[in-house]
Order: sequence, then structure tokens, then C-alpha cells
Amino acid sequence: MGLLIDLDKCIGCGQCIEFCPFGALEMVGGKVEVREGCTLCGACLDSCAYEALIIEELEATPAADESYRGVWVFAETKDGEFSRVAYELLSEGRKLADARQSELGAVCLGHDIGAVDSLIAGGADRVCVVDSPALADFPEDLCARKLAEVILEYKPEIVLAGATALGRSFIPRVAAILGTGLTADCTGLEIDPETGLLMQTRPTFGGNLMATIICPGKRPQMSTVRPRVFKPDAPDQTRKGGVIRLDFNSEGVTSRTKLLSFVEDLAETVKLEDADVIVAGGRGLEKPENFAMLEELAGALGAAVGSSRPPVDEGWVPYPRQVGQTGKTVCPKLYIACGISGAVQHLAGMQTADVIVAINDDPAAPIFEVATYGIIGDLFKVVPMLIDRLKNG
Repeated sequence: MGLLIDLDKCIGCGQCIEFCPFGALEMVGGKVEVREGCTLCGACLDSCAYEALIIEELEATPAADESYRGVWVFAETKDGEFSRVAYELLSEGRKLADARQSELGAVCLGHDIGAVDSLIAGGADRVCVVDSPALADFPEDLCARKLAEVILEYKPEIVLAGATALGRSFIPRVAAILGTGLTADCTGLEIDPETGLLMQTRPTFGGNLMATIICPGKRPQMSTVRPRVFKPDAPDQTRKGGVIRLDFNSEGVTSRTKLLSFVEDLAETVKLEDADVIVAGGRGLEKPENFAMLEELAGALGAAVGSSRPPVDEGWVPYPRQVGQTGKTVCPKLYIACGISGAVQHLAGMQTADVIVAINDDPAAPIFEVATYGIIGDLFKVVPMLIDRLKNG
């Protein structure tokens, strides 16, 4: 689909350029041309009295291969242990599989993978394990090829993975090999009751809009999902399931990459996505130096420090601390929001916290609508009082 210009009809009046809200049209050599940024909104069509602009429609979507069945979760591992997001996806995958009346599977690749039964307790009906010394450092090119082979053999209808650093770089390779679509960084998944398609929701336009994407003509339907979006179910140790161990033939196969070393980020004592308590600051802190006050409060609570988007955009704090649709999604037991107004983009990343405490001097701030407890007051007075009480009782 695209916007076409009929050069025989275009007289170069420029009327359509004025009507384009995205600045995607320009005059070149007396004729209108389409630049990058066209959203096919159609605003220019009505402005052209000469019918020189045409939106070309896509051909009919081909029918998907109906031999694909079931939901799969890629269970990411580190040092032989499964990541939390694997269990989060099993929880949501169970709902999707039940809606499709199909099986929920999990697939894992690596070396010395343990506790496979925990995936069954987490909801999987079947687990495919590829365990080989050649995959110890998870060479992405080899693992992508192997996972694609396994998917082609077992044909799951839906494949889910975490939108972690690994998932964001590895899963697109798999989708490219399979020639199917991939929706990245999803925050919501649902089965359309009429079509049976996977509806994949993710933020777009800088987090200002939410887009729901479908993949009607290719299989499997693939998504990466933000960690902490879904809560894992309590493990059911009585569940039964099958474990299939698959071989990896490393003869004659050489990865293009080699892991030289792994350097762990030790900048923060508590990682934002793993923290049970988060102290977050917003524009109300006024300047970067004032985040030191939040660091002190976080230290007294054993918490991580987060931020809304404005301080990150201003360069006050690094991007890894950003909470929200365009940052990290967190689900701590306690979230303390200091000087955060509560824009919808920020709320989407933290409103599933068990307890939310909001400190803001604006009683009409949207953050109070989701807060468990609200403190209307000057954060430069309230936060030091909290620090003093925590340190001195």
C-alpha cells in the first residue's frame, strides 16, 4: 500500500502540500513527490481537485497455513536458570492457548539447562529442550537457525518471547528466517474471538498511541513482550507434561561470533525491573542534582531509583531508569512517585504496582487517580521527612 502521484494529472498547484499534516509531500521539478513519513491518512486526496493522488491498495491477504497449531513460549535462560519473563509469558500463553483450545509449549536452548519441570508447573503442556555445549554462550546465529528448524517441524501457531536485550536481537532473526511477521515490545495480547487471530498491542508514536497489530497471512504469529507486563501464575507442581530433548548437530557448524567476555552492569545496587521497591522522580524535581535526594531515600528503603520520561529527555538521568510505555514496565510491591504528574504513558509502566504512593503539590495531578496513598505537598519537604523517619525512627 502506498500513495501514488499521477504525474499526467498533477499541475503542481501545491494545494495538497498545505493539507498534509505530516509534511510528507514536497514540490520537485514542478510536480508533487511523496517523502518518507507518509501515514496514508488520506488528507491530501480531498484537497486535490485534479484527482492526481491515489492510495494504492494491497492485494488480498493470502490465507494462513492452517496446519500450524498451538502456542509456544521461548523460555530464556541465564546460567542455566529460566528468566522471570519466561514464567510471565507462560501465564499469558496459557490463556491464549485455552482461547484457541490448543496446547501450550515452551522451547529453550542453551547448555546445562535445569529445572525444566518448572516450565510445566508454570503452565506448559510440553517443553522442547535443545541442550548442547555449542550453545553455552548462546551464539545467536546458531540458536536462531535451530529455533527456526524446530518451529518448522512442530508448527506452533503463535510464538512469544520476552522483549529483553536477548529477545529483541534474537527473535527478529528467527522471524526473518521463517518469513513471518513480528510485533515487538508488546504490552497486551488477546485472541480475536471472531477470527482467532492474535491481537498484539504495543505503544507507537512515542507512546502517545496504542496500536493493535495482526498477522493474518503468515505463520507463526510472533511477538516479543515487555517483562513485567504480565504476572506469573503460582506454580502448580501437580501438573503433568512432556519433555522432548532435541539434538544439536554442531559438526561443520561455526558461529560468526564469539563471546569474549560478559561485563555485568554494577552501576545500580538494585535493578529497576527486579526491584520490590522503586522511588521515581519526575519533572517536579526541577534539576538533576535533586535526584540525589531520591537516591538517599532509595538507599534507606533498599530500593531502585526510576524516572518518568521528562527527566530522561532532559538528560538528568540515564534512559535505563525510565519507567513507562517507552521505558521499562515495572511491577514492584511499592512504588513512590515524587513530582510525577501521571501522564498516561508513565502510568502504563507502573500502575500494576501493589502499592503506589504519590507525592505532588498539585491536587489535580492524574497520578492521584491510581495512587493507593496520596500526599499533597512540597516533595522537597516531604521526602527529607521520610528519609529522617526511616533513618532515625
